[in-house]
Amino acid sequence: MSSHYYEVALFGEFFSKDLKAILNRITLHSESAHPMHSREILFEPFDAQQQRDAGSDPVILRAKKDLTEPDAGWVLYSYLKPESVRAHPEATVRPWATCQVIGDALSFACALGYVRRSQIYKRGYLFRRGPLVIQMFQQEQVDPKTQQPIPAHADTLWEVEVKTASPTRNSQETPLRISVNAVVEVQLLMKVWMRASIQKYKLIC
Repeated sequence: MSSHYYEVALFGEFFSKDLKAILNRITLHSESAHPMHSREILFEPFDAQQQRDAGSDPVILRAKKDLTEPDAGWVLYSYLKPESVRAHPEATVRPWATCQVIGDALSFACALGYVRRSQIYKRGYLFRRGPLVIQMFQQEQVDPKTQQPIPAHADTLWEVEVKTASPTRNSQETPLRISVNAVVEVQLLMKVWMRASIQKYKLIC
């Protein structure tokens, strides 16, 4: 078994007209539901392209801040290359780690040799279902002058991210198959509306 900790995830999207039905269905099958509004910034090593040209995959950093909590700090996530689709055809599985940062997390990332590549704001709903976090959101555009979010158009597609809430070790006691089955169950709950996308990533990679 690998010593890495992993994130297991599925990604999908649906039309605004289906929002009410999906909210009702997921709320019935979740332990909790809350509004969500977050800012996420993607960082890559300054030499990321050189690493790719040399045949290696750079470690990606994602900084996330919960905008619904005035005093919330930044959380840094690091990701490695996803596992082979052949090994995990039902879901995206990739090594990851998290780190709470006190103070200026963005400057901290830069001090590590990372540069900012992109950012998004997400506004929608956050659900907890057992070991999973389910995010349903619309992406908000960023005002180039103020760097503040601009509310999404009513017809903007809704995106879904179903993920393990915390890093999971692949061990005999907690095999990854348990987490994979959990995210697939959510996909089945939403199969009428959501088309899961195993190999594409929303901003984050």
